[in-house]
Amino acid sequence: MEPGRAEKDFGRFDVKTVIRNIYILFSRSELQIAGEGEEIMDLVELSAPLPAWFTEDDLQVYASLYEKSGFKFPLQMPYRSVHRMMKWVDPTVEAPAMLIMCEKDYCIKFPGMEDYIKSGMVKQFVPNLETVVMPEGTHFVHEQSADEVNKLIVAFLNNHVLTG
Repeated sequence: MEPGRAEKDFGRFDVKTVIRNIYILFSRSELQIAGEGEEIMDLVELSAPLPAWFTEDDLQVYASLYEKSGFKFPLQMPYRSVHRMMKWVDPTVEAPAMLIMCEKDYCIKFPGMEDYIKSGMVKQFVPNLETVVMPEGTHFVHEQSADEVNKLIVAFLNNHVLTG
């Protein structure tokens, strides 16, 4: 795919700054929208601190990994490949699945998303979905509350062990 707006936006900064900005932006509970003439990377003040649970060491490790791999795949999946996924004959996921998200995750603020998840409409496509909505945490709950999330995942896996 042709490099797009996000690649141009990210390309203005070094990898460490992009990762830093993403963690700051997506750890907020409000939906971030770039206005006319600005890009997503413009929404972070240079003086904004990292989230308390994300250290400078974490940032350095993540930046070193993205320096090797780049941002191409994260920008392709699933945002730019959803049109290919829509061609599936039956997009239903029958396997047991678990969704862990937080009340303060900005994603739940997308129009209709909270109702789609909490009403159970999502089970039309994932009938065996177990949903856990944690009261605290944001988009990175798996990093913010790693012990709690790990316990939820282990319990889920223990409840769905295949026998035979």
